[in-house]
Amino acid sequence: MSELQFGWEEAALAEAPRVFEAGLFDGQVVMVSGAGSGIGKAIAFLYARLGARLVICGRDRTKLDACEPWLRKLGSPDVLVQPTNIRESGAVERLLKATYDHFGRLDVQVNNAGGQFPKSALDISPNGWKAVIDSNLNGTWYMMHAAAKHWRETATPGSVVNIVVTFQRGFPGVAHTCAARAAVAYLSKTVAVEWAQHGIRVNCVAPGVIESSGFKQYSPEARKNFPRGNPMLRQGDVQDIAHAVIYLTAPSGKFITGELLNVDGGGNLWGELWTIPKPAYFTHGQST
Repeated sequence: MSELQFGWEEAALAEAPRVFEAGLFDGQVVMVSGAGSGIGKAIAFLYARLGARLVICGRDRTKLDACEPWLRKLGSPDVLVQPTNIRESGAVERLLKATYDHFGRLDVQVNNAGGQFPKSALDISPNGWKAVIDSNLNGTWYMMHAAAKHWRETATPGSVVNIVVTFQRGFPGVAHTCAARAAVAYLSKTVAVEWAQHGIRVNCVAPGVIESSGFKQYSPEARKNFPRGNPMLRQGDVQDIAHAVIYLTAPSGKFITGELLNVDGGGNLWGELWTIPKPAYFTHGQST
């Protein structure tokens, strides 16, 4: 097998239709966290196809290293691989320093890293709660705060997109991530106003049920019911999120800030979504 022979996932990301012109991000530097798999990987692949120079970060060096040659093959002229634990503010500061040392600039930051695990709220341990809040809220804050400070200090504009979830109707089974992501959305609205004076735009994209590598953490029962959680009665794919991010950070989004873009098939308007088995109370009126 050739060193750069595509696997099925890479081939799908490389050949998927795109709606933006080639070279759209020529000369720009884009940072994507959690870029080694799933939604983050799809976002990084699409930026590469549009000519961006990339900083990819995450905790798993092996996954990042595996992505790097594909990103170059797809069109990114330079890729900086930087393993980073976003829960540690010092690690994030080192990430930004490495970015400016290598490229001398940063134009776009996409905060996708994070995670959660399905668990009834009453059964979430203090450590489990803290781990999710640290990744999804604190880590996102460390990233966007560090980037914004560099943009202010260098008097250059920047754009941040934070990946959250559709939390508006609650999210049974992942109370910890629902709390963290809702906080990120309203944090983003707040700093979008504060940071506008520095030419910094801040927006959020909220995926609904998106079929990705993260699906494996959910039970077969939950996955079977996922498509019933929106009026389109199907799942989205990672390209749906990647294109939404590009829209917000390209010139198409130049007059958009402080917004939350739901990409969920209308799930926040209709339907229900359980990441854990639905209690009998909701089907038979029986409490447990």
